[in-house]
Amino acid sequence: MTEPASAPYRVLARKYRPATFAELIGQDAMVRTLTNAMESGRLAHAFILTGVRGVGKTTTARIIARALNCTGPDGKGGPTITPCGQCDSCRAIAEDRHVDVLEMDAASRTGIGDVREIIESVRYAPVSARFKVYIIDEVHMLSTAAFNGLLKTLEEPPAHVKFIFATTEIRKVPVTVLSRCQRFDLKRVEAEVLIAHLAGIAAKENVAVEPEALALIARAAEGSVRDALSLLDQAIAHGNGSVSAEPVRAMLGLADRMQVFDLYDKVMQGDIAGSLADLRLQYDAGADPLAVLQDMLELTHWLTRIKVTPEAADDVTVAETERRRGAAMAAGLTMAVLARTWQMLLKGIAEVRQATQALAAADMVLIRLAYVAEMPAPGDLVRQLNGKGGEAAASLPGAAPGPAVPQPAPRGGPAPVRPGATAELAVQSRAVPQLAPEVERPSTAHQIVQAVPLPDFAAFVALAGKQRDLILKGQMINFVHLLRFEAGRVEFRPAAGAPADLANRMSERLREWTGERWTISVAKDGGAPTLAQAAAVAEASRRAEVEGHPLVRAVAQAFPGATIQSVRMRNAAAESAAGDDPGANESSDGDE
Repeated sequence: MTEPASAPYRVLARKYRPATFAELIGQDAMVRTLTNAMESGRLAHAFILTGVRGVGKTTTARIIARALNCTGPDGKGGPTITPCGQCDSCRAIAEDRHVDVLEMDAASRTGIGDVREIIESVRYAPVSARFKVYIIDEVHMLSTAAFNGLLKTLEEPPAHVKFIFATTEIRKVPVTVLSRCQRFDLKRVEAEVLIAHLAGIAAKENVAVEPEALALIARAAEGSVRDALSLLDQAIAHGNGSVSAEPVRAMLGLADRMQVFDLYDKVMQGDIAGSLADLRLQYDAGADPLAVLQDMLELTHWLTRIKVTPEAADDVTVAETERRRGAAMAAGLTMAVLARTWQMLLKGIAEVRQATQALAAADMVLIRLAYVAEMPAPGDLVRQLNGKGGEAAASLPGAAPGPAVPQPAPRGGPAPVRPGATAELAVQSRAVPQLAPEVERPSTAHQIVQAVPLPDFAAFVALAGKQRDLILKGQMINFVHLLRFEAGRVEFRPAAGAPADLANRMSERLREWTGERWTISVAKDGGAPTLAQAAAVAEASRRAEVEGHPLVRAVAQAFPGATIQSVRMRNAAAESAAGDDPGANESSDGDE
């Protein structure tokens, strides 16, 4: 493939374009299928090649056209997987001047009129070749009418016609067309194969290339041979005839790989100041903040793979120092932290793309990551809150030492605080056990919250409020006409509208909260007024007493039309009495 020195320069992607299947890299499965088909004479009349940009779809189509029409050096050969490159057909196809091999770009010729030209020309036999070959690139761009017009000819073409389609969007091709073609999926070229291919081309060009630079180019190309050759061409020009890692990294706008590891390490340690300083240094050195976050995302994926499959740390495309450090970092991070980091980086990358100031947006992403780095995962919190004894609650960040289940607070007063404990610790010691019933309502003996018999029904209602079962509390206040309440036994008459399972729910909660089995009896008549009714009567009595007070009468005379909205008792004794009566507290919310 060498050219005379006087020939104009050709980019590497064109200069080293494969001319035979032996030069085509990374597509062994397709080559094997075509080889067997040609040897057995079972050649399809239509092929469709699909894959990402730059993997060789159009190149493969031209190689197939040469293989079908090659006549050999002596002019007597037939279809072969190894075209000679010397016969008239091979040379004409290689130079894009063969009259019987027609190539059409469907991106610029999408209409039914363009397809009609093909339909009309297939009737005529080839001029000099064995087969008339139609290569349609980016076939998914054809219009619906063009596809429909091609269907009949595509299904039953003349024996001397072959169709070869190429597309990057296989899902946009109608299934009626796909069903009439033999499909080949050209896969991305593996990094190891691509690095070896680039090294061979660099040797032919007499260019010194560092292995790390080739790894950077192969990683940036993402399996595309054309992209890799274009980047190598650019790197050679950038390095003035030689290619090293640092110029390539600067050319691609990438951060130093070890700097990415350092930044990731500081973020996982919660070092916000150090993380922002590292990002700023990389930014000043020319790294794109978006590229830095994408590198961190890639590193998160790689560390997760190492966590799941340790042999991923033996990837030959990764430098030895990176492999050792990656294995150490993966061992120190949990799967929950890696999964959380992945999700936050995905969201952060989208924010940086949309932000007007990419560096500021990247700073905020790192701050969020570092802030939550040492926080436990939600699953760990749930397990700690439901843990056995006081060890789980004591292990929570900021939790106060002491028993896991505090004693119930006296009625009408705050929960007891140990001598010397701060107010903050007292609040946390109450907050921990209140969260547990919301996650799971246990019934084991060590999680009982009330170990002594309840003195009266009002205490039972108050306990329901403390346990955050507000629905049950409201139902007992409004629907229970109490007949009897004693240790282990409750008898009541449900009011109209009471839920059918009220007695069962009361029994279950009493057993959970007291550790004893209670008998709940339901009567058909009788019973005291409900707590809501008793509270209403008490409120009416207090209102009548207040309205008869001389001071209140004087205020009413001075301000005609004034009304009493509610009555609130101010002295401690009255507040204590109100605490014993849940219904009273419910109705006394205003100001005197």
